[in-house]
Amino acid sequence: MLDRHLRPFIDPPLNLIGGQIARSGLTANMVTLIGLAFGLAGAGAIIAGHFLLAVALILASRLADGLDGAVARAQGVTDFGGYLDITCDFIFYAAIPLAFILHDPDSNGVAGAVLLASFYINGASFLGYAILAEKKQMRSDLHGVKSLYFTGGLLEGAETIAFFIAICLWSGWFVPLAYVFAALCGVTAGARILLAARVFTR
Repeated sequence: MLDRHLRPFIDPPLNLIGGQIARSGLTANMVTLIGLAFGLAGAGAIIAGHFLLAVALILASRLADGLDGAVARAQGVTDFGGYLDITCDFIFYAAIPLAFILHDPDSNGVAGAVLLASFYINGASFLGYAILAEKKQMRSDLHGVKSLYFTGGLLEGAETIAFFIAICLWSGWFVPLAYVFAALCGVTAGARILLAARVFTR
């Protein structure tokens, strides 16, 4: 919901830094993998109970996730780059809830499983829509230049990162926060399915 409104503010500095990274010799795919490494390290910090370190690593991961697109725009966007980016994003989004489950399976197990299921459902609705949009040759730049068609929704990247930071800062509230966010993921997926029904039945 917030992503497209934040882009006018975050894209100019990201493009500036991304251009400098591109000239250094690092590729966009390298930056993507560095971002994933930070994200997985953040998950490891959660498992170990180092939640403030996890916040720093999650933020570093998402900074890299923003920079890889800027580097790609400077070097040339590729289909594989887009594929690698979305795959690493999904790995990261799965790793954080899983880390909370592994940190305290007795307390967080059920809520974490529900949260992961909601991510799976939401991701399926997102990717299914993107496939049909590509088939229809639909294009949108509301979320920046992307290799996949991005549909907006109640919950997008910015809201998910804010949620991850919140559950790290208030880890004792993981269970109720996870249920609330899972419910909102369900609303997002449902709205996207209704949109697909309206757009792709013509």
